[in-house]
Amino acid sequence: MPIEWIIGLVLLIIFAVILILMTSVRIIQPYEQGLLIVLGNFRRVMNPGFNMVPPLISQVVKMDLRTQVMDVPRQEVITKDNSPTNVDAIIYIKVIDPKKAFFEVDNYRRATIYLGQTTLRSIIGNMELDEILYSREKINDSLRDILDKATDQWGVKVEAVEIREVDPTGPVKSAMVEQTSSERRRRAAILTADGEKRSAILVAEGNKRARILQAEGMRQSKILEAEGQRMAVILEGQGEAQRLRILSLGAMTLDHKAMTVLSLEAVEKMANGQATKIIFPFEVTKLMEGAADYLGVNRKEKEYTANSAADLEKLIGKPEDILGDIPDNSAIREKIQTIEKELEQEAQATEKIAENLHKGRKEAIKEIVGHSPK
Repeated sequence: MPIEWIIGLVLLIIFAVILILMTSVRIIQPYEQGLLIVLGNFRRVMNPGFNMVPPLISQVVKMDLRTQVMDVPRQEVITKDNSPTNVDAIIYIKVIDPKKAFFEVDNYRRATIYLGQTTLRSIIGNMELDEILYSREKINDSLRDILDKATDQWGVKVEAVEIREVDPTGPVKSAMVEQTSSERRRRAAILTADGEKRSAILVAEGNKRARILQAEGMRQSKILEAEGQRMAVILEGQGEAQRLRILSLGAMTLDHKAMTVLSLEAVEKMANGQATKIIFPFEVTKLMEGAADYLGVNRKEKEYTANSAADLEKLIGKPEDILGDIPDNSAIREKIQTIEKELEQEAQATEKIAENLHKGRKEAIKEIVGHSPK
């Protein structure tokens, strides 16, 4: 046999040995586990690292043990209230038993996705659209529990399920938009009516307080005016009484001669007037008789003495009894100051009431603005 053939045969044997050795070595990654199948029989689960297997007759299936994310395809579902809705979801799974995941199901990923689709359709079909929109967490928990129980026999654990999108179809979405708009318009109308109601109440309350204050002011003004008129009448009466008292005391010493002269002077003054008619307040004959007596000096005049003044005082009373308590300047000034203080206190009370009304109106406006729709 030629040497070339021998060398070729040796190289062929070396190559076959290398090939056999390569098929007997398996490297398992840290996040994987391997299933060793020899001549159609399952032998063992291979751990991460370097592993030797029988060459040429062994099959090694590697299973990923990391959490896997699977997208449940978008599908149209009819809800309990007959509203077509497009729904999709995301499922997070993890292989916990590689042997079951490979031998108990053909393809655990595809099986989990299909199971997720049917389960999602079943759950959504038993719920109304509003409940679906507001109960996503409830749907997620139900899906996770159902899928985890079903995939447990496959050696797969469903860690979480999340509804990614709930999208009603066109007509349903338009109806929802119209419903939302109507609800917002209703709330806006309610808030507007409530604001107008509060505003009317505040205005009516302000008008009421204004009328009360105005009536109170008019009442006090009339009281003060009446008090002033009363004081004026009293002072005027006291002055008139004082004048009459002085006249009566001064007239005591007048005799008939003096009275006659005064009467004639009064007649002269009336005659000098522009009036065409003159009415005398006394009898002219008596005046003439007094003048004749005065000229004839044939009448004895009575002289007044202190006894006559005492007799007059007995007749008309003492001056203090007639005139009463006459207020002096200090008493009148004190009374005026008291009235001014009362007016100032009333003005301060009015200002406080106005401030309270203003604050109440501001608070009401803030509350109305706070509840207004954005």
